[in-house]
Amino acid sequence: MQKAEIIYRDPSKSIDLRVQDLLRHMSLDEKIGQMTQVEKNSISAEDVARYGIGSILSGGGGNPTPNNPTAWREMVMGYMKASLESRLGVPIIYGSDAVHGHNNMYGATIFPHNIGLGASRDANLVERVAHATAIELLATNTHWDFAPAVSVPQDIRWGRTYEGFSENTELVSDLGAAYVRGLQTVTSSGDWVLASVKHFVGDGGTGWETSTTRENPIDNEVNWQSANENWRIDQGDARLDEDTLRRIHLEPYRYAIEAGAENIMVSFSSWNGLKLHAHEYLLTTVLKGEWGFRGFLVSDWMAVNQISKDYYQSVVTSINAGLDMIMVPFDYHTFITTLREAVTNGDVAMARIDDAVSRILRAKFLLGLFDRPITAEQYLEAVGCDEHRQLAREAVQKSLVLLKNNDVLPLSSTKSINVAGQAVDDIGLACGGWTINWQGDIGAITEGSTLLAGLQTIDDDTVSYLVDGDFSNRAEVGIVVIAEPPYAEGEGDTADLTISEQDTQLIKQVRQHCDKLVLIIYSGRPVIITHVVDICDAIIAAWLPGSEASAIADVLYGDVSFTGKLPMTWYRSMSQLPLQHLKDTGEIPLWAFGDGLHYE
Repeated sequence: MQKAEIIYRDPSKSIDLRVQDLLRHMSLDEKIGQMTQVEKNSISAEDVARYGIGSILSGGGGNPTPNNPTAWREMVMGYMKASLESRLGVPIIYGSDAVHGHNNMYGATIFPHNIGLGASRDANLVERVAHATAIELLATNTHWDFAPAVSVPQDIRWGRTYEGFSENTELVSDLGAAYVRGLQTVTSSGDWVLASVKHFVGDGGTGWETSTTRENPIDNEVNWQSANENWRIDQGDARLDEDTLRRIHLEPYRYAIEAGAENIMVSFSSWNGLKLHAHEYLLTTVLKGEWGFRGFLVSDWMAVNQISKDYYQSVVTSINAGLDMIMVPFDYHTFITTLREAVTNGDVAMARIDDAVSRILRAKFLLGLFDRPITAEQYLEAVGCDEHRQLAREAVQKSLVLLKNNDVLPLSSTKSINVAGQAVDDIGLACGGWTINWQGDIGAITEGSTLLAGLQTIDDDTVSYLVDGDFSNRAEVGIVVIAEPPYAEGEGDTADLTISEQDTQLIKQVRQHCDKLVLIIYSGRPVIITHVVDICDAIIAAWLPGSEASAIADVLYGDVSFTGKLPMTWYRSMSQLPLQHLKDTGEIPLWAFGDGLHYE
């Protein structure tokens, strides 16, 4: 190959020319390599170069040892440098589930989950949060964020409810587009992070007990991910007519594409019994055809395996349906061999391969990976920096929803406060799932500041704290903080969202030792609290505030006003679920979408 022929190396040429030039130099195996995404623990750097792998990812908990920014950067750069040693030197794109900050990495700024950002209704804030997340990703040379979720949850029993901004399509569309803009805003160094808008489409509209992790409706085969019976609605079936699917669930993707989205992740779930990973009509006819989407589609974690018990058929069906890159994520040898065989047999056309690879390469050229494969080390200074933590504090404060206030807040003149509950001093409970580990964890799992620290900073002399609320004194105000235990995905599917008996007894215990009682709830969705509403003088939905929960104290004391509004309906009882049932019956919820008080 003569140097003059290598157009794809020339940054002065158009991206389309560079893509076509590189494509003509690639063998079938190199093209398939670009369509392959592998989990970081499952491949060596040598194989990244040998097979010309297109992408490496860290899933939830996919962290280096030690888990710190420097080790993260070294890990990602190792794979990047290996890819540059492949025959054609095509850089990988490294992806991570940074769904509320660079949340797998210890020391990163952990922002409120999307449901909290939805309560803020502040697109500018969401854009700034996404950009700060992008900066911390770039510090580790990570150019691809598997976010934002633009799910529109219609049943809060779903364990991924908190990944959605709202039950309202218009609000999800506005904030999802803002998140895309924030991630993809170009830095002064010319870098940006590729958004992955997910999960296409209708994952928020699946029905209870339709989860295909229990029984696959296509081939009646028990699913590979059926570890237990917790998964009841996640990865389920959205049984909706096309008009409803388009109106409620598809619209946020149009906004995201208009905002510049170049990648979309396809959902595990089904639409009327057909897996989205097999859905040529939605993936190709609608998304790529009707809408003219030029970006590439990536599968979810091992999701193509759910199409058929025959892996060959799963691969053929998914690629022909419109999938461009496959999150394998483990056995890449089998995937590469299978897709090569499918092309050789004529079951997958070379034109489909070329289309997929062209879309992937186009995104890499747009990102500047061929010209700047390694980001500046100076980005490391921004990880967990004061500026980002102040932004997280703003996000926490704007996400708080005051649901009830019977002449108790603000606390500015309060002389004695009894505070109870594990969550008030637990960063893990404030962060929820997708934090350091896939399912999250309790305790001091990362750096940050708790609500208790915030209260003590403002006025330590007035605050008494006992986890169990067994106070010997009586205070003017009692504060109880309760929390859902951390969870992610189908592990959070829950048939009964009524707060625990333990939490109920804690509220009643503290009620006996105060004149006024404030209940603060850390949760990934509305929970059932109807039975304790009357004994609480103030109730605050704090969602999952993240690493800067201390910021709540400023709002409690009135230094910052409440501005948040409910992004989800708050139900009186489980019998009112799902949302469509509530609408059909005309029953009154405990609080409606959009409710939220503020200081007079």
